[in-house]
Amino acid sequence: MISGLDQIFLQDAHAGQVVEQLLLSNKKWGARDRNFIAENLYTVIRYYRLYCYGAGLTEISTISEAWQVLGAYFIDIDQEGELPAWPEWEGTDRDAVKASLAEGRTIRAVAESIPDWIDELGADEVGEQWPEMLHALNQPAPLCIRVNTLKATMQSVAEFLKSEEIEYSTVAELPDAIIIQSRKNIRNSYAYKSGWFEVQDSSSQLVVPMLDVKPGMKVIDACAGAGGKALHIAARMCDRGELIAMDIYADKLKELESRARRNSVTCIRTVLSNSSIEHNFKEEADRLLLDVPCSALGVLRRNPDTKWKLTPHALQEVLTLQQSLLRRYSMMVKPGGIMVYATCSILPSENEKQIEDFLADHPAFQKVSERRIMPGESGGDGFYICQMIKNI
Repeated sequence: MISGLDQIFLQDAHAGQVVEQLLLSNKKWGARDRNFIAENLYTVIRYYRLYCYGAGLTEISTISEAWQVLGAYFIDIDQEGELPAWPEWEGTDRDAVKASLAEGRTIRAVAESIPDWIDELGADEVGEQWPEMLHALNQPAPLCIRVNTLKATMQSVAEFLKSEEIEYSTVAELPDAIIIQSRKNIRNSYAYKSGWFEVQDSSSQLVVPMLDVKPGMKVIDACAGAGGKALHIAARMCDRGELIAMDIYADKLKELESRARRNSVTCIRTVLSNSSIEHNFKEEADRLLLDVPCSALGVLRRNPDTKWKLTPHALQEVLTLQQSLLRRYSMMVKPGGIMVYATCSILPSENEKQIEDFLADHPAFQKVSERRIMPGESGGDGFYICQMIKNI
């Protein structure tokens, strides 16, 4: 765990990649050991500020301080136990740590472990819902999958899960979503490798239905990334039509192509974006998805280290980029076409405000519907989705 804290907080590595590498590099660990390491490391990351506070620190700047933060965590989860008699914890005052943790829990930004500037911004933009939302963002996220209807059915996937003694539940609003409740690595299963399902959060699965795609359409996913939503679009198009998946990162498009093969999707064409890509597809799209880069504050449950890597300057750059993408890529929508703007953020400045500013300068577009999804709502992440139609 110390190695993980070192890489995340001293070397600025991403938590998800660090945990994955830790587990891959220790193949002798059993399932119980793997779960212990992953769950405890993620808990320390979620409550990093609280455990720093308990250790009398503001942040980790040395390996020695990482040990003190980890010690504060172990004291917190085992109030009566003793820390191992290791040199790293020699002289640790348990009572002082417990007193500091108790004090920290009376300060919202410390208790929920969020930087002051994000706490203040959230309170200002979200209002009275912020404390509840902030608490929800610290809860572990469930594992959700989406049945790939090109290769499987809800029934066939359910039968597979039962055969593997994997507990699950369904989501009323989403006919293809399944919440996995057992701690098993389903990515190693033959069903996953055969393309029967994709891992995709339930809130994310609400985005594509708002595109209202039909087989035979020309659809553009302008910020496709590794293609989770593009694959969902292809399934809803019954793999008939043309789906252009764009991104500025070639490696992500390569991953999308690999996933498309596993999903038996043939309608996707990947295109590497450039600064004038929108002119190549002017008024060609029946449907356009703009799942834009954002602060990702709505998915802190999955990526808790994001809150420690985000800065006010980076957020401002994201806001500028979002408006630029809206204005540039909207020209790809044909008259009568639909554009869907989406983020995994909970900030109105990235969501409703962006749409308000865009529509004020683009009277050809009209907002049809929008939805803000609270973190934890139906088990999903925080999301914003807005559907617009181009009238002329």
